[in-house]
Amino acid sequence: MLALRSGQDRGHADHGWLDTYHTFSFAGYFDPAHMGFSSLRVINEDRVQPGQGFGTHPHRDMEILTYVLDGKLEHRDSMGNGSVIAAGDIQYMSAGRGVTHSEFNHSRSELVHFLQIWIVPNERGSKPRYDQRRCAADEKRGQWRLLASSDGAEGSVAIRQDARLYARVLKAGEQAEYQPLADRRYYLHVARGGLQLNGQPLETGDGVRIQEEASLRLVATTDAEVLLFDLA
Repeated sequence: MLALRSGQDRGHADHGWLDTYHTFSFAGYFDPAHMGFSSLRVINEDRVQPGQGFGTHPHRDMEILTYVLDGKLEHRDSMGNGSVIAAGDIQYMSAGRGVTHSEFNHSRSELVHFLQIWIVPNERGSKPRYDQRRCAADEKRGQWRLLASSDGAEGSVAIRQDARLYARVLKAGEQAEYQPLADRRYYLHVARGGLQLNGQPLETGDGVRIQEEASLRLVATTDAEVLLFDLA
């Protein structure tokens, strides 16, 4: 079963310095039909103006992944981490029993475009932790590149949940397949471009809840980049 979540139907807010889309209910956007999927709680697509960003604010008991599509994002947190997350990087922060952080556009002239993903952890009150990995575009061509997993397999960041996050880049006309397991749930998010999933046309911002599909077949109609969540 494929259940489409159209990118055009997502929650949207334009704050001037921040243009944001919410796949699931978040902040001032509430839709009881879209509160998350399995342990996947948030997919926010954010564009932040040059020199602008999110001031210091708290989080707790949430696995937070940031995937930069274009530009650079600057990060600071109460664990003492300070870094710049460039396009293609995956950053991980486990808020655990409590952490504060800030995120700003590192550039004074260019927009930063990124996805922020929240996954509900399988334990509460843990010690906060941080990780960041570089993932070149070539690593996502011709294969499903594992970005995050419960065990840190294949050089991915290790998160506190039975979930896996993959990324893949496809050229127009290229095909890709994935073999789902019957006892798992899957969510596909189109980060950019257009494609078909088992014949279902998709475009930038679209998402699909996937259950009880024997196989997944993607055909790129334009150059595209997708994220695939494998969830308990």
